[in-house]
Amino acid sequence: MSNLIKNTFDKCREEKRAAFVAYITAGDPDFDKSLEVAGILAKAGIDILELGVPFSDPLADGEANQQAAVRALNSGMTSKKVIELAGKIRERHPELPIVLFTYLNPVAYAGDFGEFCDAAAKAGVNAMLPLDMPPEESDDYRQALDDAGIRIVSLVAPTTIAERIPVLCNYANAFIYYVCREGVTGERSEFASGVSEKIDGIKAHTDLPVVVGFGISTPEHVKAAAATGVDGVVVGSAIVRKVEAVAEKRGSLQDIESFVASLRQAL
Repeated sequence: MSNLIKNTFDKCREEKRAAFVAYITAGDPDFDKSLEVAGILAKAGIDILELGVPFSDPLADGEANQQAAVRALNSGMTSKKVIELAGKIRERHPELPIVLFTYLNPVAYAGDFGEFCDAAAKAGVNAMLPLDMPPEESDDYRQALDDAGIRIVSLVAPTTIAERIPVLCNYANAFIYYVCREGVTGERSEFASGVSEKIDGIKAHTDLPVVVGFGISTPEHVKAAAATGVDGVVVGSAIVRKVEAVAEKRGSLQDIESFVASLRQAL
């Protein structure tokens, strides 16, 4: 299980393309529908699933993901149910890497973080992207993740100073996520500029795969992102909007599949 992420990136590299990483909020709009959406994403050809743990105060998220968290929480979703959902996704899609995208509060506030990590690993979670866990203040959390065999994804932002990039690269052991825009998650009309130089700067400090995300919402964006030399492209809010349409009965699972397939074909 621990090599699933590496093997996926290796496979994509052999196919001479970037990996397609898709984000959804766990439990949006409810447990069963979220499980269906995950299946649709797998069918449409995603390579890695980023599963967001719903939280009431998601400071790094834009409107689409905030509303997704509200829908999930209102449906009764909890961190324990996220693990249950991950387990069901793993049963149905044994070769699909699962990354938890989370703030520490919902996974470490009300219980033992080590127990959460152990349960997540048993359910089939491969890695975690902890949004608010700086390397300098994370020894206990890092130990719990290492003990459970869950790998870590580090975030690098456009505002990250050059001296800090190697620290973040050395901290990760799954992959590096380059946030190509300042601010929160959300759809944008154009792909960010200057990304190739940033990717080169990150890759100078690590052999881990580097993915890029934030604001990537069309096939054209995906093509532009892949052309920067990254190992993976992340699409989140644009997919979440399609899930929102399903929740509001304005769209269908087939709409999600068609949209995600068009993004995948862009690679």
